[in-house]
Amino acid sequence: MEISKTFAEIRKNAKLTQVELAQRTGVGLRFIRNLEQGGKNFRYDKLELLLDFLGAHIEIVKNKRQL
Repeated sequence: MEISKTFAEIRKNAKLTQVELAQRTGVGLRFIRNLEQGGKNFRYDKLELLLDFLGAHIEIVKNKRQL
């Protein structure tokens, strides 16, 4: 699943609007909107701050390929 869709789902499950999340975390509304709209260039530190606030994290897992 894309980060943008997953992030938006996590935010909505927390019952927060984009504006509320921006105000409560100090992360710019423009950043949050860009992230949720699938922007490819974003700062990981800001994403990590938002996810930490929402009680989530990113995990990188190597794909297992069939030979």
